[in-house]
Amino acid sequence: MERREARGGTLILGGGFAGSYVARLLKRRGATIVSLENFMLYTPLLPEAASGTLEPRHVVVPLREMCPHAELVLGRVQSHDREGKAIVVASLAGELAVGYERLVVALGATTRTFPVPGLLEHGLGFKDLADAIALRNRVLLQLERASIHPNDPSELGFVFVGAGYAGVEALAELHDMTQAALRSYPGLRDVPQRWVLVDAAPKILPEIPRRLGEYASRRLARRGIEIHVGTTLESYDGQEAVLADGTRIPARTLVWTAGVRANPLLAQLGLPLDERGRVVVDDTLQVEGGDDVWALGDCAAVQNCKTPGITDPPTCQHALRQARRLAKNLTGERKPYGYRMLGQVATLGRFKGIAELPGLHLWGFPGWFVTRTYHLYQLPLLTRKLRVVVDWTVALFFRRDIVELSMLGHAKKLGD
Repeated sequence: MERREARGGTLILGGGFAGSYVARLLKRRGATIVSLENFMLYTPLLPEAASGTLEPRHVVVPLREMCPHAELVLGRVQSHDREGKAIVVASLAGELAVGYERLVVALGATTRTFPVPGLLEHGLGFKDLADAIALRNRVLLQLERASIHPNDPSELGFVFVGAGYAGVEALAELHDMTQAALRSYPGLRDVPQRWVLVDAAPKILPEIPRRLGEYASRRLARRGIEIHVGTTLESYDGQEAVLADGTRIPARTLVWTAGVRANPLLAQLGLPLDERGRVVVDDTLQVEGGDDVWALGDCAAVQNCKTPGITDPPTCQHALRQARRLAKNLTGERKPYGYRMLGQVATLGRFKGIAELPGLHLWGFPGWFVTRTYHLYQLPLLTRKLRVVVDWTVALFFRRDIVELSMLGHAKKLGD
């Protein structure tokens, strides 16, 4: 098996938010990134990519441009040779071993599911760019189906399970897109739609202050969106969702956004894991029992000295701060990681949003404006910022695009 050494001695597993920022912050010291994709997805903008407000390519950042001094190996992690200090990777060009002096584990998280009958067979996820594009295509196809069978209530039934940021923002954006698209479907203007948000928690967006959460609930309810909290999904057969409280919802579209779990690949690396499958690290982000292994992001149980006893939540805001601390710990004096949240933001569709800032709560248009400003500031690369600004500007003056492109990536064979 071919063996090569990581550039600069640092090997980073994962090209997501946490891993890519560590490589970017190491600058000329260099690093080797092992990733399945050659881009970093800026997940907070995923709902807008799903609704067509943003071109999907504009919410991803090329890793080769974001981290110009890093080497990129596209492939999947296979195993970890702890004694030989190497990671075996199934790359595009075959299997190879990548040696390291310092290993950074940033494999992120995957969608957490439960054994709900019919969920895996008929439900849709909302975790990556492919999910966002597939969801947009599904919603537009349902409009086409409903235009043929307007009397079937399941055609325009949409259920979102999980009322955290991902679920609320995705539902709000796609609801906006659907209402705008009805201009091109005059036969559906009087056909009832059913948009439903479901969560086991007693309220939506439990992470934010109560006042902002209540505003979000009222805003969604005014748009005719049903909110079912304190209940769970019992079953889904592709045409009807059944909730634990007995509610039956005709719906051909069900989106599952009920949390995440640590990447199952972590179990193959021989690292200490907690009860939730996350890598156990100390307050400097170093893996317990390994002087040369570090972990951060959604795959790690990160100890935050500013919030004792509470591990960091899986958010981009925390992943970025962890990356900054880890890059410094890898190249200089090791210090404990500590970060206190500066606030939280979320969009609720066109011109509506909520924002929690130190000593200040905003909602409506001010909350929406602050949310977009924050995301634009955090998005890497000036070229990506400009592309996003152009998309937002165009969306202010032109109708949403309602082209359904599910054939993308499924080219016909020659002769078909």
